[in-house]
Amino acid sequence: MTINPLETLVPSYINTFNAYIPSKPDPELKKLFGCSTLYRLNNNENPLGPPPAVQEMLSRFSPPRAAIYPSGDSYYLREKLAEKFKLHPDQILVGNGANEVITFVIKAFCEAGDNIITADKTFAVYEWVAIFSGYEARLVPLKEFSFDDEAMLAQVDERSKIFFVCNPNNPTGTYWNHDKLCAFLDRVDGRQIVVIDEAYCEFVDKEDFPDGIALIDRYPNLVIFRTFSKMYGLAGLRIGYLAGSLEVVNIIRRTCVVYSVNTLAQEAAILALEDSNHIEHTRQLVHEEKAYLHRELTRLGLSFVMNEGNYLMVRLPMSDTLAYRKLMPKGVMVRTMTGFRFPNYIRITIAPHEAMEAFIRGLEAIL
Repeated sequence: MTINPLETLVPSYINTFNAYIPSKPDPELKKLFGCSTLYRLNNNENPLGPPPAVQEMLSRFSPPRAAIYPSGDSYYLREKLAEKFKLHPDQILVGNGANEVITFVIKAFCEAGDNIITADKTFAVYEWVAIFSGYEARLVPLKEFSFDDEAMLAQVDERSKIFFVCNPNNPTGTYWNHDKLCAFLDRVDGRQIVVIDEAYCEFVDKEDFPDGIALIDRYPNLVIFRTFSKMYGLAGLRIGYLAGSLEVVNIIRRTCVVYSVNTLAQEAAILALEDSNHIEHTRQLVHEEKAYLHRELTRLGLSFVMNEGNYLMVRLPMSDTLAYRKLMPKGVMVRTMTGFRFPNYIRITIAPHEAMEAFIRGLEAIL
């Protein structure tokens, strides 16, 4: 039997999973499903787009500047973030979306034989990066749709390096309040790195929701992730960041790839931070449309998971992939949740009222 030389080059753990296949561009999907309008309710994007000042800046960006490398370490953005959060600029690292900063942290602290601990039904990139880097991902079942702190601590051994907690969780919207998070950090007692992913924190206005960045001085093993892709509407520019103690961030910095964040993203993020009205307008939209969906889904007799964040999950009496195929010709694009280990659920991004009405009409028709 002839052996393919390529097979000898591939690590065994690479063969344990399949590549993630993104959806086709919107124009191709419209042709494929025969719809003239497509409401994107699948990626938790902000339907209001970027803040107005960012939109104006993007419209007047000078094309010759595209030939010049960006700031390699997002210097001015880190200065702005440090001023906002009362940190030293060197306590912040900026990356090409949250996916890149996840990779920074795992590469900085894990080696062969190590493991990370997270939930089984959460943002999948923590698990994916660990596995394709050759490390074990220990997945703990959610408890009442929330991260189970006791079960996560029970998974710890001498090779456990990092906890990943999505707060609020994508896709369930549940969160650990301030007291629960601090109690967990106290029990970890600095023995592992604890990453709190706050990608959706700007959507939460509950008094007991913790500000992870404010806890960094108290817990030097704490690393906070945030992004400009969700609330600030910059998903297409790919920019996220992490914050932590100076000692921890200096270690993570060794794994960073410089120049990975483009000039437009850096300048847009700086302007986005200055616009608090955008946050309030988006929160209002999310609040109003969640109330509408709550009424309509209840009327249809469907169970759903609606907590924090700009999304919710709906349980259907059919396959989620079948629902996707039936909704697409009606111009409604949802997220199938089997890949999140929630079979027969779909996730819906909150969008303007006409999109929510189109979703309910489509859902009623396929049911």
